[in-house]
Amino acid sequence: MRKSQKKLLASTAVPSAAYVAPPVSKVSAANSPDLAVRIHEAALVCGYENCGIIRVAEMSEYEAAIASRIGRFPESRPMYTRFAHYAEPKNEHPWAGSIVVCTRWYGKYVIPEHLEGIIAKYFLVDTRLDARSKAYQDSIRFEDSLRGMGLRVEGKKDFGITAMRWAAMRAGIGIIRQNNFLYTEKGSWHELEAFFIDRDLELKHSQALKACPKKCDLCRRACPTGALAEPFQTNGMACVTYLTCFAVCGPNRKHYDKTGSWIFGCDACQDACPFNKEAWKATEKYPGLNELGAYLFYEQILDMSYPELRALLSMKFWYIKEEDAWKWKCNVLNAMRNTYVAHYLPHIDKARQDDNENVRAMAEWVFGSVTEPRPTSEREKGKDAL
Repeated sequence: MRKSQKKLLASTAVPSAAYVAPPVSKVSAANSPDLAVRIHEAALVCGYENCGIIRVAEMSEYEAAIASRIGRFPESRPMYTRFAHYAEPKNEHPWAGSIVVCTRWYGKYVIPEHLEGIIAKYFLVDTRLDARSKAYQDSIRFEDSLRGMGLRVEGKKDFGITAMRWAAMRAGIGIIRQNNFLYTEKGSWHELEAFFIDRDLELKHSQALKACPKKCDLCRRACPTGALAEPFQTNGMACVTYLTCFAVCGPNRKHYDKTGSWIFGCDACQDACPFNKEAWKATEKYPGLNELGAYLFYEQILDMSYPELRALLSMKFWYIKEEDAWKWKCNVLNAMRNTYVAHYLPHIDKARQDDNENVRAMAEWVFGSVTEPRPTSEREKGKDAL
């Protein structure tokens, strides 16, 4: 590994260098006797944008939403059936009385220009498992404050403990728009986090946000693969985020010719949404992102050794497991094919000798795709004859 990469890891990817947050300010029961209000105040102290509380029974309607999605896209059943248990939290957490759901706005960060359209913004500033980040430490601090109020608490920092967009909508924090993202007055750029607590509480907000115009289809037209087939209905297994983060990219696989330049996630439907116009403010630098971004070019990712790939990308972009680091190269090869320019060719050719058989097969296919002569039309043949 290069010295510069070791320096980057030392400064941005070592959990032991974690940010240490100050303690939570205590909220006096005398000043705020209502427990739900105290929870809301603690969330704001811990850096969340907003917080709401719903009873676990309000998740029951989520079952119908899942059934509707499966009915519309039967091929997506393996994906969506995994979420069905969110509709009945008490089956796995019989002690749970309410769900505390919080939002954290991330539309404030400066995104390196060359990463736009390559890696989704959410993943570039993802703090869920980043133990060194202030947001992660603030989340721990919030959990501790809830326990300090005498509550039993359980959360899940990776994929969440429940259907968080649904819970946030039920709490009145925002509304779900046609692209299935939760929106507040600041747009859709929100990280969500939820916790079960053992009290029967409720704290809801009122919303005055305008609904999507019925005739607006900008998000659907922007969806590269057509996964967003109709309002509020997404075929998850055709979504670019699923294809680049969880599925396996290979020669002639369905949808991959439409994923364009993306190699990890997708922002297309959110970027196209009028309610996100000017919502991204780009006023702060995300710690370490510029340094990491210096390695996130197609050519560099494709040429990296697997120890380098695992060290640089697996902690930050954890949807792709360390043992599956080869998927990065397949995703890059696919993006190179979709956006081909001549200077990619030596890197594609080199990948034909990669240590991983999946990458070799993908590289052979991409190399053949970009080097084989295009069919000559009858009109062009006639011009040649002249």
